[in-house]
Amino acid sequence: MKLTVQAVSKFTLLFAAIVLTSGAYADGDEADLRVGKGYIDFRLRYEGVSQDNARQDANALTLRTLLGYQTKVYSGWSGTLELEDVRIIGGVDEYSVPPPVNFNPGIYSIVLDPETTEVDQAFVKYAHDKIWGKLGRQVITHDKWRFVGDVRWRQDRQTFDALRFFYTPSKSISLDYSYVTKRNRVLAEAADQRSKDHLLKGDWKTSPGTLGAYAYLLERDDDTDNSLDTYGLRFAGETELTSVKLLYTLEYATQDFKLNTVKNSADYSFVEGGAGFKGITAKLGYEVLGSDNGNYGFSTPLATLHAFNGWADQFVITPIVGLEDVYIAVGGKLIGGKWLIVYHDFSADKPSATVNDLGSELDLRYVYPFMKRYTVGIKYAAYSAGDAAAGRVNTDKLWVWMTAKF
Repeated sequence: MKLTVQAVSKFTLLFAAIVLTSGAYADGDEADLRVGKGYIDFRLRYEGVSQDNARQDANALTLRTLLGYQTKVYSGWSGTLELEDVRIIGGVDEYSVPPPVNFNPGIYSIVLDPETTEVDQAFVKYAHDKIWGKLGRQVITHDKWRFVGDVRWRQDRQTFDALRFFYTPSKSISLDYSYVTKRNRVLAEAADQRSKDHLLKGDWKTSPGTLGAYAYLLERDDDTDNSLDTYGLRFAGETELTSVKLLYTLEYATQDFKLNTVKNSADYSFVEGGAGFKGITAKLGYEVLGSDNGNYGFSTPLATLHAFNGWADQFVITPIVGLEDVYIAVGGKLIGGKWLIVYHDFSADKPSATVNDLGSELDLRYVYPFMKRYTVGIKYAAYSAGDAAAGRVNTDKLWVWMTAKF
């Protein structure tokens, strides 16, 4: 079933009408659709960006409001409706947003938080025994969001118009399939993409960890002959040794890209090891987004990219020479909150004559929750550019935010 913009809009109006006007109460202990749970989520955030280029420093203060309603379950059926709004606060709008939004184009450094009001989620869900399914606009995430995520860091998060099934034949095995007809991107409706995506994933939980296999078969529905097919395996787990917790992850994937007559292929590999001791966790990782002989870089277009390869977002598009990211991360608890320090060293997977060193980055974060409903946080990213031919410049970013959930 293809979910067009018009279809989703009609579905949303129909769902809202059911929620507001349904008067048929169910028998016994089952609830009628009007009896559910409403919720609201606010996030006020300042983002500042300074770069060694001709653009002016960016300053953005935005408020994201998420208003939602979930029905109770009726004979296995339930529904969710969420509306999302992003507004500039106090006239602090000294930032640019790239096409197709084109807000203050070319004047300031970029902050990817345009003003928008849209349907964030609108889906029906059916669950019975070992299987559940969802139809409509929804959040879909896999693993740690490396290939499929909701880009929750941005004020306008990513969702999908999709039909999704999740099956657990046993406690240790799960199967997940989604057919996506539209990618609702983070730059408001103008940037949304029609698609014909198949997302398949299976997990097998064992005592040492979880072994996962996936196939992400992506296709933009834009009248071009295109495909982006990725197949991979992932193993992640942890082991307790007396007072030390050992963490480990191994992952490998291969990818084929096609656009009309152009064809490329590249590989992905990831190794991470860590240890936790007395509230402190340290990790050492090595991630490679491979290159097809300097012509194409491994791509993860549906990922929560901000969570990987540095918070300064210098590598949301993989360079054609590929990317090697060696990093160390140390985090823990302090005064009721959580702190994290990460250092990245970037280089090319397939160096060219002029591009090998892709720079380095230091990331700092502290998040403090209080009174159950509130959270404040501060985060800083300092990227130092490498080879000039790589086309990147020194970049500093600062975020300060507060959230409230009711």
